Amino acid sequence: MTRIDVIMPQMGESIAEGTLSKWLKKLGDSVKRDEPMFEISTDKVDAEIPAPSAGVLAEILVQEGQTVAVQTVVARLETGAGAVAGPSPKAAPATPVAPLAPVAALSALKIPIVPPSVAPAPIPAPAPRAAGPDSLEERLRTKSTPLVRKMAAEHHLDITSISGSGLAGRVTKNDVLTYLESGVSAPAALAAGGPAASTSVVAAIGVPAGVHVIPGPVVEPWDGDTVEPWSRIRKLTADHMIMSRRVSAHVASLIEIDYSRIAALRAANKKAFADRGVNLTFLSFIAKAVADNLRKHKVINAAGTGESTVYRRDINLGIAVAMDWGLIVPVIKHADELSLLGVARAIGDLAERARTKKLTPDEVQKGTFTITNPGGFGTFVGLPIINQPQAAILAVGAIAKQPAVVSLPDGTDSLAIRTKGMLAMSYDHRIVDGAAADRFLADLRTSLEQFPDAIG
Repeated sequence: MTRIDVIMPQMGESIAEGTLSKWLKKLGDSVKRDEPMFEISTDKVDAEIPAPSAGVLAEILVQEGQTVAVQTVVARLETGAGAVAGPSPKAAPATPVAPLAPVAALSALKIPIVPPSVAPAPIPAPAPRAAGPDSLEERLRTKSTPLVRKMAAEHHLDITSISGSGLAGRVTKNDVLTYLESGVSAPAALAAGGPAASTSVVAAIGVPAGVHVIPGPVVEPWDGDTVEPWSRIRKLTADHMIMSRRVSAHVASLIEIDYSRIAALRAANKKAFADRGVNLTFLSFIAKAVADNLRKHKVINAAGTGESTVYRRDINLGIAVAMDWGLIVPVIKHADELSLLGVARAIGDLAERARTKKLTPDEVQKGTFTITNPGGFGTFVGLPIINQPQAAILAVGAIAKQPAVVSLPDGTDSLAIRTKGMLAMSYDHRIVDGAAADRFLADLRTSLEQFPDAIG
């Protein structure tokens, strides 16, 4: 009999750890090669991890909810005749990292100015740095991941002052969040004689001196209420959305689209696409038109960094997919190079694999523009939050038949039934001027209302 280590895989170059979110097999279960054994969550993607070999699950070293470094042994399979489950005397349990700290309270932040009569609570001084031959840059690189360094830069933190709980003292995302939570106390009172404030939930998020972050209210569950802890993906989404609202100057422009021509094209070609295993949706037409127009409007396909704008060469469309446990945005790479059939096939494939947790980290990275489709649920229009570091995001509203005024060839007007819907684009006003956004939307409307007959 042989025991085979099952490790926490590295799901992308910048990912240094993963959370084992769910075991799909129990101790003693038989496992086939490539059969899903457990689910993991990382900063990029949720995924099912297959067994490296056939055998019996003999040891489980990492429990559900634990976060460990990549390459950590999470379980062992026993192969060969007579394989049975049982502990190995040489097995040492993996050292877990504390679960990701909640970020729920971030959504309720308020930032009032502290009155002069109230002294602000001090921010703890960074721990002294140990002297040594390594440069600061080298120490940061060996003690953290790119994601952690980005978070530290956003919150103006010194990574070397944070105690790391990861492998070899590595600072994890959870360590940064924990440090932020404990770094600053709320003032004793909001004003002289005012009510006492509760302990601050978030600290040092880059607010000016003299300003204090006040936590949201603590919500008490009432009789009959159900409390459901956030999943890792929902925590990450909350953190990302709040960061986006803080970083970008959000502005939205809306435009109405007459989809009557597309509705006719879709009806005429839907069966032919279905025969090829592809669902021809309105979203497919919209995504194709967006990809074609982004080439002409480079500032919409851009990203902001510091005081500069990065104009992306590639056009990679992110398509937001809503799931029971959260939101994920798989990316169609080089979408402008695909036909309508290719775009429709990619949307269906990525959405299906997102829901079944089959996406790879590469398939949720390097998006340059995002489309979200609240209209699929009947929403008239939505004003989405920008998917950082992109410059813009488009929301597709509900598409339905409506009465409309149309101009006839003889110059008279008449009422008619048309298929119409709204598009709303949120954009970063630091990068995109209103006129540039409006020109993009106008061209997008023209492309959709004059979509060519040849749609293969």
